[in-house]
Amino acid sequence: MSLIKSLFGKKKKTFKATCDISNEPLEKGYGYLLTTAQVVSSQKFWDNIMTEPETMSYTVSHFKDHDEMATRMRQMIFEKYSTVDKPWIVSDSYIQLFDVDKTESRNNAKQWWENEGQYQPEQTGKAEDTLEESSYLAIKKYAVMEAGKERVAQSA
Repeated sequence: MSLIKSLFGKKKKTFKATCDISNEPLEKGYGYLLTTAQVVSSQKFWDNIMTEPETMSYTVSHFKDHDEMATRMRQMIFEKYSTVDKPWIVSDSYIQLFDVDKTESRNNAKQWWENEGQYQPEQTGKAEDTLEESSYLAIKKYAVMEAGKERVAQSA
């Protein structure tokens, strides 16, 4: 009976993950686990996000044309990322965007993998709920009003 069960029984699906920034597949046990507060606190992250091909037109319009609609779109982009209430698994390719304790983030990722994505480090949740209000507002101001400015100036 066990031979038949092993051949025809349901097999447990292998837990897989992709980087929450790039969507590149991650090998089991790899990556870094960050909270939303850690992610959105990075100016490098915002400079990267606001100059991606999908968002660059809003960034150019925001800085060159002072377009209110483009600024509102940048605000919506900020809200999209800052309201994530689960931890972020980040690949080796993107960890340099963040000023975090890499050893701790790697250890958190290992626990996350061992628990098939169910592990949550302290301070997991929306940025507005986990950061001091002044820090949150400063990050929001940078993301919406300043991120990507240098790249737009260089392309002028």
